[in-house]
Amino acid sequence: MTHLPHDLYTADQCRELDRIAIEEEGMSGSILMERAGEAAYRLLGRRWPGARRITVVCGTGNNGGDGYVVARLAHADGREVRVLQVGDTDKLRGDALAALQRLQGMDIFPEPFESQPVETIDLLVDALLGTGVQGEVNEPYATAIDWFNASGKPVLALDVPSGLDASTGQAGGRAVHAQETITFIGTKTGLLTGDAPDYVGQLAFSSLNLPARVRGRVSPVARRLDFETLRQQLPRRARNSHKGLFGHVLIIGGDQGMNGAARLAGETALRCGAGRVSIATRAAHAATLNSGRPELMCHGVEDGDTLQALIEQATVLAVGPGLGQGEWGRMIWSVIEACDTPQVIDADGLNLLAGNPQRFEQRILTPHPGEAARLLNQSPAEVQADRLAAVRRLQRAYGGAVVLKGAGTLVSTDTGNSVCTEGNPGMSSAGMGDVLTGVIAALLAQGLELETAAQLGVCLHGAAADQAAGAAGERGLLAGDLFGPLRRLANR
Repeated sequence: MTHLPHDLYTADQCRELDRIAIEEEGMSGSILMERAGEAAYRLLGRRWPGARRITVVCGTGNNGGDGYVVARLAHADGREVRVLQVGDTDKLRGDALAALQRLQGMDIFPEPFESQPVETIDLLVDALLGTGVQGEVNEPYATAIDWFNASGKPVLALDVPSGLDASTGQAGGRAVHAQETITFIGTKTGLLTGDAPDYVGQLAFSSLNLPARVRGRVSPVARRLDFETLRQQLPRRARNSHKGLFGHVLIIGGDQGMNGAARLAGETALRCGAGRVSIATRAAHAATLNSGRPELMCHGVEDGDTLQALIEQATVLAVGPGLGQGEWGRMIWSVIEACDTPQVIDADGLNLLAGNPQRFEQRILTPHPGEAARLLNQSPAEVQADRLAAVRRLQRAYGGAVVLKGAGTLVSTDTGNSVCTEGNPGMSSAGMGDVLTGVIAALLAQGLELETAAQLGVCLHGAAADQAAGAAGERGLLAGDLFGPLRRLANR
């Protein structure tokens, strides 16, 4: 994935790029199809050099045409090739029909698809549906997808794993599980977020040599974040430094029984370089919350005046870890609503905001899909059905920067949208969101702009989780396991 372009497009935008290249720039659609098949076959040769028996399963659109090219090249290379056809070849038109005719010129004729034994197959190529899928997959394609997934054989998907929505990343009930996917012309947003990581496998890209002037005609809908580039936004510290230069983070949360969330956020902010970190919490927790971590300054807060005095000393507020929605949490929130200090809002801070929506430009919201649904007055399923649309609606409604957590975390600001590809399923455990809150708050406190803090924060958080999981695996990964990797990555 490191060689993917940063610009991301919807399926419709990629079709528009294709149209511009062919209709306005005079490029041959047939040549573009040949280039797609050639790029896919080069990838096949690198990934599976020993695969001798290849079955290509084709649909009746241009994705099937790409598959015919792969089959022809594999046959010319001395591999044993079989082509299975889903749908009637009488429906083929244009470039896909021409690709079929070239394949038949080599005495390879597609056979009607039927579920069949796979023992004699080394590799499957998915050329069924491409980018045209939205919602549920109909027959006979549904049966073919189920056959792919039951085969136990490695799969190379052309452009998009069949059944996956190339714009939203939703699988629509069923989609092909590929080990490799090579996408063409533009990288589709739906290959990087939502359900996509469970279906795409390793992702490769070929531009098909589209001229830059063609690509410049369509503005990308989002960008893929580059962690290494973002890390350069954290400058090397001068030797003549002091803690006052790196900000004062005030963590606000930790209602009865939930003090651990505030502690996680506070220690994270210290590990990521904040000059000072204070925690405003329930009075009953204040004396013990920093046990084992005396660098944290803990304050018991039971009224608005006490909280306001602490806020006046802070550079950044991190509101929500363990806050609760009871009487104490509502008291806290009434003070925050009138505050103009830069803020990171998570957890019950988001739920309280949903009860009285307000727009504020110096704020970063970090909802998971359930919290995003409450902020938008939708269901979590509606949020997940189009994550990019959801995060854009949140940003328009609430201002500032919005981070929609999940597989392929999204960041939206008034200047654009971006996708983070770091992270792993081990992050699905309690406290990970509190750690992210601490990361972003520390970056804001050190002077990073709102957008950069949000983008670097999610990448740093995900990369730390990947590093922590590398030693012992994803299952059982704890939020506190990220402390060491976060410090190392923030300093590398």
